[in-house]
Amino acid sequence: MKANNEKIKQEFDHSIQLLRQKKIRITPQRKAVLSYLIASQDHPTVEEIYRDLKPQAADFSLATVYNNVNLLVDQGLVQKIVSSDGATHYDYPLDHHYHLRCRECGKLVDLFYPPLTEIEEFARQVSDFQIEGHHLEVYGLCPDCQDKLTNEAN
Repeated sequence: MKANNEKIKQEFDHSIQLLRQKKIRITPQRKAVLSYLIASQDHPTVEEIYRDLKPQAADFSLATVYNNVNLLVDQGLVQKIVSSDGATHYDYPLDHHYHLRCRECGKLVDLFYPPLTEIEEFARQVSDFQIEGHHLEVYGLCPDCQDKLTNEAN
């Protein structure tokens, strides 16, 4: 579940500040894409972002969305999630979390499990690595696909 409006505004302002510190131009399109990703709960693809934002501005193109999303990924603000079906989804991680992925329909759902964050400290201690992060994805069948497969079997 994404955070409330105040947290979203704080994250947006903080991200804009980080981009400005790196001398990255803040365009209306960049603001729109960033705001969309912060508020999104659905791990959208670039095409979904474009579809939802296009009605707001005539100067929005699919290439603009691609370029802005890639810049946000490069700056470490947005996480790129490549699914097994080849689709690429994007997530602005408001809180450290993991993902559940339905192996049937590809649906992505956030999973919060704070004890797993300790794995980075453990990994650092046993390996002397400088840990930069980790990623965990749990696969299975979502309730909708379970129901669909059960109904097909009957």
